[in-house]
Amino acid sequence: MIMWTPTFILVFFAMCGSGILLSLVLPDARQGKVLVWLGCLASIFLVLAGANALLADITFSQPLWPLIVSTLTLRLDHLSAVFLIITGIVLFPASIFAGGQLSRGMKDVQGTMAVSGPASNARIFAILMLALYASIGLIFIAGDGLLFLLAWEVMSILCYLLIVISRKKKNGQVGSGYLLLAMGEAGTLAAALAFLLLAAGAGSLDFNAIHLAAKGFGPGLRWAVFLLSFFGFGVKAGLVPVNFWLPRAYAAAPRAFVPVLAGATLNLGLYGILRVNAGLMPSASAGPGLIALVIGAVTALVGILYATTDNDMKIMLAHSSIENVGIITAGFGAGMVFVSTNHPVAAAIAFAAALYHLINHSLYKTLLFFGAGTVETQTGTRDMDKLGGLIKWMPLTAAGFLVGTLSISALPPFNGFASEWLTLQTMLRSSELASPGVKMVFALSGAGLALTAALAVTCFVKAFAMSFLGMRRLDEDIKVEEAKSGALVPIFILAALCLAFGVFPTYVIPVLGLAVNPLAGASAADALVPPFFSSSPAHGTLPAAFVSDFHSLGAQVGQSFMPGRGLVVLHRGGTENPVVFAMSTSYTFVILILLLLLTYIIVRLWLTRSRALSRSARWDGGVRRLLPEMTYTATGFSNPVRVIFDAVFRPTTVEDTSETVSEHFRTAILREKERVHLVDKLFFHPVRAAVMRFARGLASLHHGRLNAYAAYALLMLLVVMMLFLLFQAS
Repeated sequence: MIMWTPTFILVFFAMCGSGILLSLVLPDARQGKVLVWLGCLASIFLVLAGANALLADITFSQPLWPLIVSTLTLRLDHLSAVFLIITGIVLFPASIFAGGQLSRGMKDVQGTMAVSGPASNARIFAILMLALYASIGLIFIAGDGLLFLLAWEVMSILCYLLIVISRKKKNGQVGSGYLLLAMGEAGTLAAALAFLLLAAGAGSLDFNAIHLAAKGFGPGLRWAVFLLSFFGFGVKAGLVPVNFWLPRAYAAAPRAFVPVLAGATLNLGLYGILRVNAGLMPSASAGPGLIALVIGAVTALVGILYATTDNDMKIMLAHSSIENVGIITAGFGAGMVFVSTNHPVAAAIAFAAALYHLINHSLYKTLLFFGAGTVETQTGTRDMDKLGGLIKWMPLTAAGFLVGTLSISALPPFNGFASEWLTLQTMLRSSELASPGVKMVFALSGAGLALTAALAVTCFVKAFAMSFLGMRRLDEDIKVEEAKSGALVPIFILAALCLAFGVFPTYVIPVLGLAVNPLAGASAADALVPPFFSSSPAHGTLPAAFVSDFHSLGAQVGQSFMPGRGLVVLHRGGTENPVVFAMSTSYTFVILILLLLLTYIIVRLWLTRSRALSRSARWDGGVRRLLPEMTYTATGFSNPVRVIFDAVFRPTTVEDTSETVSEHFRTAILREKERVHLVDKLFFHPVRAAVMRFARGLASLHHGRLNAYAAYALLMLLVVMMLFLLFQAS
């Protein structure tokens, strides 16, 4: 294949730059079209650059400018290529959606613009978005630590500006933006220290030099780099306990920007963790991997618990992003453990499952944020307690949102099922490990991930049912209508991709395997996709008896018109247990279609063919008229989870009682629950309380008495003299 990667990269940056220049000269009314056309073109070339590097099996490297501490270098390997591809896939529909929001200029319920406030700020928004696209692409193709950190800093500042642009302090957007920026800077500082340690050990900031020198790193250096990089990039990814900024930032972000925030920038933290701790410095001991595994499992469980009990669509989806980041990080941790214990095949499965889930999360979470933004635009609210029955007025939006909820709930044949199923199977591969303690950690983490998957179904049944089904709870004065094409087109693009990535995992895994193979030292395609199709070059490597048994089960169905290795995901074992696990969403999809068709035929053409249709008033339990407030709300639906996990949430209850003539008879009891996030309660509130106590202690010293101030100075002088004498004596 021709080496087009440098050209595609150059055109990508040219599209971003051209879009910025056009935004500077064109009127505000044209900013939406600039973002749509130039953003889509840039994303296409980003996908082409990654696909060309990945499928051509090449690594692109280009030194730029030598500086005092390092030479800035562009480098695109297989791992970078995977992230470029998924970023480009997300940015394409996101550009259409954001451009539609800019052109529409709809106001939200607070009176601020849906995208960027006054029309004059549409130009600023378009410029910042295109600059953000360029900075994200530059992070993935940075070949040295200095360029990586410079691009990372630019990306962080642009994210902050996109959140606070034309937002009012009273709505909390500015404070949320400052919180995102502050946490991002703390994470950047930790990541910079990790790169400095790597450079000190390797004598260079170049990624190639660091990778070559990593084998000689000592345990102390390895642990320091892991802890700093895991914390630094974990901030951006939203890992516990540094995830408290994420729901607030997502809630404050403009509707046109939050899909990019969730589907593209969130992946940067995960890329940093994987690049440093698996690409540059492969694991030499199980400890770092176990930490990543445990923190990932805890993050997933905490994220889905808060998502299940939150009724704001945006904040619920933000907590769900934390959950999915936890699942991905747990997969990374499992892969790191398998690498350190010399189990390359299991490591390949773990890394492939994690990257697969990362791609799937980017697709369905961006889709769900499109749906949530569209609902807010059309109804003026994100509160699911105030929604209901929207499927009657917004059927197309409801259909797209349903695909997203089925995907994120990991139901076949949609994409979330394949990657979550593989992740859980990865946890079971701990049986190959020798240490009982490590096996126990895997077992507990796997149980946590299984509980997370079950709660995710509850969460998104609530999200769809309480928003789109049932009775309308919106005010009758609010006119609700279907969204325009600027919102529906990106929704259906991603809905189709969610189905495609779920139905054809046997085509996704071999591509991911190209990026996973260098990290794990084994082929993910060989481990998970046996070449059952006779047209595959590797078909002859399978044992004849094995092929015969599975061909009898239909594993070769489709080989006459489908390319590739086959349509079955299967991990082979030994002679006693030839199949460790197996599934096929491709065949499942066909069977589901046939079952639905058969059900339709039986019901419509047989059972109800001779029955006349009759309409009558529905029975509502004897109630003359069922009011919307009598029906289930999102709060009521999630209350069992809230009660069961009350020990985790531990809300503060405030009771306000109104009494009548006698103190024994009360007319009303108002109970208000103020929920404090678990991370804030366990980590940041105690730290803040300790700092405040220390500050109050210092403040008490400032009382204005000169004699006391002289005594302080004398006491300090005595302390310094004593320390000096002790130092001299030693």
